[in-house]
Amino acid sequence: MPAPASARATPVHILLAEDNPADVRLIREVLHDSKILNELHPVPDGIEAMAFLRREGKYASAPRPSLVFLDLNMPRMDGREVLRSVKTDPDLRRIPVVIMTSSQAEEDIVRSYDQHANCYVRKPIDFAQFHSVVKTIENFWFTAVELPPE
Repeated sequence: MPAPASARATPVHILLAEDNPADVRLIREVLHDSKILNELHPVPDGIEAMAFLRREGKYASAPRPSLVFLDLNMPRMDGREVLRSVKTDPDLRRIPVVIMTSSQAEEDIVRSYDQHANCYVRKPIDFAQFHSVVKTIENFWFTAVELPPE
């Protein structure tokens, strides 16, 4: 049985595809206080997210993330396109993708699950709720869940 995430000597890597610097800062703060050793890798859009995942260009030596936090509404390539690309790529599709967005559109929720998102979370506006949601996601994915090997 693998060691729990909190007992790992190496960090779990989290790719954060998010164009809002304030949300990146909040997520970084919450994860910084974590009991789970982690490294957050923020990218501002879907083009960079895919380059990171495919280890292209400046991301040639990027680690394979254990989890992706994906905003739907980003410039250049939105999260919907990223999700579709990840979940149809045999080398990437096992990486869990957490949609974390402000969109409340039923169409976005249904489409995300149709494209095999692992969960869909609405970003709370309130800081305390935002903190709680990120902690809940972190605890679930790195404590309760058995992630696929890299």
